[in-house]
Amino acid sequence: MGTTPTASRTASFINPEQIRNTLADARPTPERVRQVLARARELKGLDAADAAVLLNVTDPDLEAEVLAVAGEVKETIYGRRMVLFAPLYIGNRCSNDCLYCAFRAANRDIARRSLSLEEVEAETRILLREGHKRLLVLSGEDASEPLDRLLAVLERIYAVQEPSPRTGRLASIKRINVEIAPLEVAEFARLKTARIGTYACFQETYDPELYAAYHRRGPKADYAYRLNVMDRAMEGGLEDVGLGALFGLGDFRFEALGLLAHAAHLEATFGCGPHTISVPRIEPAEGAPAATSVPRPLSDDQFRLLIATLRLALPYTGIILSTRESEALRDELFRYGVSQVSAGSRTNPGAYADTEGSGSQFQLGDHRSLAEVVGKLGDLGYVPSFCTGCYRKGRVGADFMDLAKPGLIKRFCEPNALFTFAEYLQDFGDEAACVAGEKVVARTLAALPDDATRARTAAGLAQVASGHRDVYL
Repeated sequence: MGTTPTASRTASFINPEQIRNTLADARPTPERVRQVLARARELKGLDAADAAVLLNVTDPDLEAEVLAVAGEVKETIYGRRMVLFAPLYIGNRCSNDCLYCAFRAANRDIARRSLSLEEVEAETRILLREGHKRLLVLSGEDASEPLDRLLAVLERIYAVQEPSPRTGRLASIKRINVEIAPLEVAEFARLKTARIGTYACFQETYDPELYAAYHRRGPKADYAYRLNVMDRAMEGGLEDVGLGALFGLGDFRFEALGLLAHAAHLEATFGCGPHTISVPRIEPAEGAPAATSVPRPLSDDQFRLLIATLRLALPYTGIILSTRESEALRDELFRYGVSQVSAGSRTNPGAYADTEGSGSQFQLGDHRSLAEVVGKLGDLGYVPSFCTGCYRKGRVGADFMDLAKPGLIKRFCEPNALFTFAEYLQDFGDEAACVAGEKVVARTLAALPDDATRARTAAGLAQVASGHRDVYL
């Protein structure tokens, strides 16, 4: 974030030739696929060879089996909850020239802007009035966005309190994740003091040759420096990190195995893999040639298979789906392993206050409000969740993984999702939303796995009903 890259480390955990050979050797026969799916049901993840088998599936019947098992695994780990958040762009100035992004330095066709602290507060108040509790703060990668400014932004956001429209109770943001340019270890140590949640940074493509082709100038052109950012983040004390690739630049199967190699490296080095993985596809973006003509587009069927395979290979990792995708496809993809979604998103700075503003990073596919997404999730049988309980209780990093890997985190996820959903309904829901939401709460409460969990959850819901907030197991 305004940092000049130092000497890059060797990116030894990414071996492009090995990845390609693994994909070439994977034969998705029905017997082989079902063997892999049987291992996936054990919730211990999959290695690259097994994941490659699933990624090579083209038979529709076999693909349906992969998708079904991914849905089973997701529910075993997390239950029926779906975490919601909103992105908040604080600036779109950028020093890089990434050919797929409207923020690229060479693009003279968009208005550049960096929000003042007062504008950040105004955006935050709008999001709070809608019911958001979790934000992802982003900006362009530029010297105009130094770390000190980000720290001031985070402090301002956390300080905002806004009356909820239905009850007047003061609402505040409980969790801020950040997606910013790579930092040095000492800078990450400073970022840790700002109470951030997950630090996210996408490699975009794990193919070094393609990376060089699409990142021609700027600090981001250093492949290895970006690849090793999560090592520096974890060395700086951050427990939770988020990986991602931009699908459409290269072979989606190669990128998926790159993500798995990265996750395995973090697990081996730090004893803890990524907290989240994001799966954005390239969408149209003003002034971005690779977004106008996508180099390696993947079909919706391939996208479904990608998400399902990642869920089976990394069952404990949150999979994030953005509003780049259409309403219908997002609603379907919830079933195949997605566990976190953005809602009511805008991708340009100041866009929540000025909905007609320009300077977006890319075009959106899902334009629904938070309330509309919440309602749809309930209709589909999910519990909309605004939970930040794990962070409050210290269940982060390796401690979170110790619960997530054997499927024990579900004991907390579903009750806490119900508490935060009940809060949302009381403070932000209209009459129709409350009637529908109360049915979701009752149905989910009745389906909890044992009497003790149901009793504790019912007690927590009674606390919420009596006016308590931030109730968590």
